[in-house]
Amino acid sequence: MPPKQPHLEPQSFAKHFNEALLLSALESGPKHGYQLALDIEERSGKRFGFKHGTLYPILHKLEKEGLIEGAWSDEGSRGKRKRYQLTRDGELYLQDLRMAWKGFIDRFCEVIREEG
Repeated sequence: MPPKQPHLEPQSFAKHFNEALLLSALESGPKHGYQLALDIEERSGKRFGFKHGTLYPILHKLEKEGLIEGAWSDEGSRGKRKRYQLTRDGELYLQDLRMAWKGFIDRFCEVIREEG
């Protein structure tokens, strides 16, 4: 069962922000952690990135929650690497995250719009 629908509050922004970036990067297929970080950096024009020390704990948490699955693969001279892929629960949760972020951003833009 996926986590309950996200409710965006200031104290949870970073968590939901990172989840949305990582889960959306896995939509195109399985990737290892380093490739996920590169893809997000490229897709965002280098505005968003992950440091090694923050990326893997988030991936482990998403895996523990059943939103992604990891499998080890032997990549020859590169050694073993873990590749992650979305689960069905992860796909559903990503849809919920997108709706929550869109609703939040729409409301935020309404609040800060210029009066006139």
